[in-house]
Amino acid sequence: METEGGEGSARGQIYSQMAVGYSKRYRGKIQTIPKVPIKELGDFSIWYTPGVAAVSMEIAKNSDLSYEMTWRWNSAAIITDGTRVLGLGNIGPYGAMPVMEGKALIFKYLGGVDAVPIPINVHEKDEIVRVVKALEPAFGGINLEDIESPKCFYLLEKLSSEMSIPVWHDDQLGTAGATLAGVFNAMKLTGRTPEKSKVVFIGSGAANIATVKLFKAAGFNLKNIIMVDSKGILHPERMDIDQLMKNNPWKYDLAIETNGERRKGGIPEAMEGADIIVAASTPGPGTIKGEWIRKMEKRAIVFALANPVPEIWPDEAKKYGAEIVATGRSDFPNQINNSLVFPGVFRGALDSRTRRISESMIIEASKELARFAEEKGINSDYIIPTMEEWEVFPRVAAAIANKAVEEGLARIRLSKEDFYRHAKEIIGKNRELIEKLISLGYIEDIKR
Repeated sequence: METEGGEGSARGQIYSQMAVGYSKRYRGKIQTIPKVPIKELGDFSIWYTPGVAAVSMEIAKNSDLSYEMTWRWNSAAIITDGTRVLGLGNIGPYGAMPVMEGKALIFKYLGGVDAVPIPINVHEKDEIVRVVKALEPAFGGINLEDIESPKCFYLLEKLSSEMSIPVWHDDQLGTAGATLAGVFNAMKLTGRTPEKSKVVFIGSGAANIATVKLFKAAGFNLKNIIMVDSKGILHPERMDIDQLMKNNPWKYDLAIETNGERRKGGIPEAMEGADIIVAASTPGPGTIKGEWIRKMEKRAIVFALANPVPEIWPDEAKKYGAEIVATGRSDFPNQINNSLVFPGVFRGALDSRTRRISESMIIEASKELARFAEEKGINSDYIIPTMEEWEVFPRVAAAIANKAVEEGLARIRLSKEDFYRHAKEIIGKNRELIEKLISLGYIEDIKR
């Protein structure tokens, strides 16, 4: 275990040093470039004054034309207040900016979406609502990012209900969608069904609360689900239940609705007899102990998703009886990564011009991810696609867009096949553009 952890730590230090050096060299990860031809100053008579006035007047008469005549059709704002950044915690909006730039880079490369990082120096929840709503004329979608819990739940619900463009919180919904996709295929391999599976969620933050809600929508029985936080198993008789009701009603609701056995105790008591573990909690190793896995059902499924070190190393989990193990790391099989979800989700949401992203749309995205891996041939070390399999992203986009049409949320109605072709073309062209800029030297290549 020590060698494995040591190697991971050493690799992490190398990447950290490279990231600092290259960030100074490139001075940021993204930039804006024109998409219209400019050959002479006279061209600005079309793109700016006097020609632009006619465009503005058209949009002023019908705001929906902003999707047809500006970049709004393909744009998203990445909003954060910097209160819960990666594994770094509350480092503020300035410190959050490099992470938001990285998110914008993934949006562009994997989803063909023009995303703009917008860290805001505003922290009170209703102030954030006002800021984000004020940005609606400029963007086709909103991605909330790295915002502390339980504030993130309030923001997602409030903004989704009051804005006419899709609002997404990736720490909740992206993680939930990727986890569900991996669990779908893990259950296929081990002969389980959602209705009968006993699932333990270790950690009760934004990711796992959202995942439990998505699991419920996907057919899992909440009575067969147990949640554990830093104080132990959630149940209605806990000493802090009244405090939860006041300060975190989302967590309170799950404390009431889950754990049909009314089991009490900590992680080991929760894990006894479980089929599936989904951990998004304190980095390990040792958060989950091998002997606790022995108390699970045979052919156990263990998702140890903490970063940078999973709650238990995969080989130890397998030694003690787990058949399928997933982590949040790319250097182990079965990486559960929300980057598999949000690029395709936003591509499909923008292409269909949906008003919001529903739970059933996320479930469709999870099923499409699982289906893609199943077609490739799932096994204990491959239950979910990798980020290198870019062909999965237009499929996720088409699944999202098609579901938006079915639910009456889409303002553009095409067939699933047409949505797929459109998404594949946009994503492919954007990847080609980046590769071309590198080959021509306009983006300087990294010398490894």
